[in-house]
Amino acid sequence: MAEEFRLRSVAAVAYGPATLFGLAEGAILPVIALSAIDRGATTAIAALVGALIGIGSLVTNIPAGVLATRVGERRSMLLAAAVTVAGLVICLVQAGSGPWALVLYGAGVLLIGMASSVYSLARQTYLTEMVPPHMRARALSTLGGTMRVGLFAGPFAGAGAMHLWGLPGAYCVGLVAIAAAAVLVYRAPELELTAEHRAAAASITTRDMIKRRWRTYVTLGSGVLLLSAIRQARQTVIPLWAAHLGLSPTTSSIIYGVAGAIDALTFYPAGKVMDRYGRRWVAVPSTIVLGASFVLMPLTGGAVSLALAGMVMGFGNGIGSGIVMTLGADVSPAIGRPTHIGIWNELADIGTGIGPVILSAVTALAGLGPGIIVSGVVGFGAAATLWTYIPRSGALRQARAECHD
Repeated sequence: MAEEFRLRSVAAVAYGPATLFGLAEGAILPVIALSAIDRGATTAIAALVGALIGIGSLVTNIPAGVLATRVGERRSMLLAAAVTVAGLVICLVQAGSGPWALVLYGAGVLLIGMASSVYSLARQTYLTEMVPPHMRARALSTLGGTMRVGLFAGPFAGAGAMHLWGLPGAYCVGLVAIAAAAVLVYRAPELELTAEHRAAAASITTRDMIKRRWRTYVTLGSGVLLLSAIRQARQTVIPLWAAHLGLSPTTSSIIYGVAGAIDALTFYPAGKVMDRYGRRWVAVPSTIVLGASFVLMPLTGGAVSLALAGMVMGFGNGIGSGIVMTLGADVSPAIGRPTHIGIWNELADIGTGIGPVILSAVTALAGLGPGIIVSGVVGFGAAATLWTYIPRSGALRQARAECHD
């Protein structure tokens, strides 16, 4: 009962807003390229505009750590909500088609990506500070799971709104969700950290943190980078292979949705296993299953077999829910945690950018099937790296470190 109560006690500031942020993002992601084309973009330019969310996150991870250190996690989340609202409003502005309309729209998408990075770091730091180390994996896997539930539900909510109001309906869903998330964050308490703690954290620069912990970033961080790479590639391979098999877009979407449902339903047991038996027991099986699903996919020849491979892929990704955040928290210092998590998230985002590039490059050279298989090998590389470098008692070691600090 104590465990259940503790997790519920952080729901208002962590899980509720995470679901709502995911809902907002899920509602707008499918229409970004369409909105860009509506403003005169070519297909290539529309793809670039769609990438601005990831670019915004990539350039903001480290500044987000500085911001959270100086103004606090709760205020950072509120600021992120305000910037997201501003970005959504800009996206709603329809000044005809042409270069300036497209530039304005791109600026709105970029702001949303930047705010997403700030909010992600602040909520992760907040939850890490609030939850006892022995329950950390359950708390963070639930955080990742609730975000995925929002991402899964968002496209359906956006589709309903677009049926009534057209493309602007998706952005209206985002605005309502972000406003509700901001209300929940506003009512949550600020972390109770002393002025001395804040001052000590503010004195640690990003360069200082990298100098102190570079071995961790090079070793365990490499595993996180590879894991993020295969996770991002999975977003593309199902639609691409479905098109290769000649399946209809509707069938492809259904298969993708089934895989997403499996992904969203498997997060909590994984967190419990990580807390009880250790991080390896989830991180390594997750990456092996992901890699295997990629290797099996080119062997599929129809909708049913592709759906089965997609379900395996969703299961592998789902059981790894929260693993990047949990590992980042385990190796984080008690003083300067936001700065460390900013660097950690940067490594994950670099992997997110590399994954589709590997798939694209090998596909261009050898074909789609080999491209998918090589992406699967990246998953096996992630498994080997994580097995080697995950601390054998991460949560216990971190708890002791915090006590000494």
